Amino acid sequence: MSQALLILNAGSSSLKFTLFELSKGPTVSLRGQIDGLATQPNFVARDAQGNVRDHYRWEPGTPFDHASAIEFLFDRLRIEQLSELQFVAAGHRIVHGGNTFIHPVCVTPDILAQLRTLVPLAPLHQPHNLAAIEAVSRLLPDLPQVACFDTAFHHTQPVVAQRFALPRRFEEQGVRRYGFHGLSYEYVASVLPLYASRAATRRTVVAHLGNGASLCALNEGRSVATTMGLTPLDGLPMGTRSGSLDPGVLLYLMDQHQMDSRDLARLLYHESGLLALSGLSSDMRVLLDSSDPRAAEAVELFVYRIQREIGSLVAALGGLDALVFTGGIGENASLVRERVCRASAWLGVELDEAKNRNGGSCISTPASRVSAWVIPTNEELMIARQAIRVLNLVPEPEES
Repeated sequence: MSQALLILNAGSSSLKFTLFELSKGPTVSLRGQIDGLATQPNFVARDAQGNVRDHYRWEPGTPFDHASAIEFLFDRLRIEQLSELQFVAAGHRIVHGGNTFIHPVCVTPDILAQLRTLVPLAPLHQPHNLAAIEAVSRLLPDLPQVACFDTAFHHTQPVVAQRFALPRRFEEQGVRRYGFHGLSYEYVASVLPLYASRAATRRTVVAHLGNGASLCALNEGRSVATTMGLTPLDGLPMGTRSGSLDPGVLLYLMDQHQMDSRDLARLLYHESGLLALSGLSSDMRVLLDSSDPRAAEAVELFVYRIQREIGSLVAALGGLDALVFTGGIGENASLVRERVCRASAWLGVELDEAKNRNGGSCISTPASRVSAWVIPTNEELMIARQAIRVLNLVPEPEES
């Protein structure tokens, strides 16, 4: 029986999973998700070619949490014989690692306790990430688990890029800029030499654009600045998150609207961003297809803020050699890429419209001083690589 590594990415209302067969790479054997946990759970599993191997839908209102989702997943893999692979470890995406966790680690009870103290820094993500670890521990207590951190990639940033202008006692308590989407940025940095060898050794801005969105400045593949800060709320407006705000806005809402911290958290994490601007949807696909002027205004602000932040990151880099798009919007919304590239013409980006429309990897012209690329991210593979390294997993040879 071949060995397999199970990668879990637990979101607020979903559980994504990928099975990597170790004897071949690692190579994807099965992937899928259970989404709609809080409303109507829906399970789908696909093979490496994208063919549906199994699916199941529950009745609306079925009580289902991450522990239930993982128990169902393990039962389904066994009972339905979706996989004959032997689990040797599980790897998890953990959004916040704080000051302590700048490398992936093997999970212990002590480490799990430390990660719980970081929940206030990522309340939308961290509790669900940890719930997945706890659920696996209950079902397979002897299975090694590795925590891989979205903040870790950014620890290479200079201190000046991490510091807030607050009394130093708060910095000593961990109040600083961390940055997120690090697993995505690390993957893009690792494959960038395959796309643009010259840019990989120089100055690149990567735009991870999805329901959560951020930008990162890379110099020789290392993070030097990013748009997110202490929490994943900072920077660009996102699907339902506000992005950067004047802190005075929060004081105004507290004083004039009697909003407390829970009210503000609900507003900033769940009721803002593209959803609030459009009044229609948090989904960029819906907004781009809509004739409602509010949808167009939401897209316009999203692109404008990207344009503004690119300028800031280019200043931190001292120039620009490549611009990379990744994430769900970055990889699929050609109109957003087009608008961002045209707004970046002053930097030397010259868009090739046909390549951008037709899905090319390089979407800039040969004459463009700054090359522009679309590189699909693969956070699951990055987690698998990190877990293999931490646990020193050596695949057993297949039987002949």
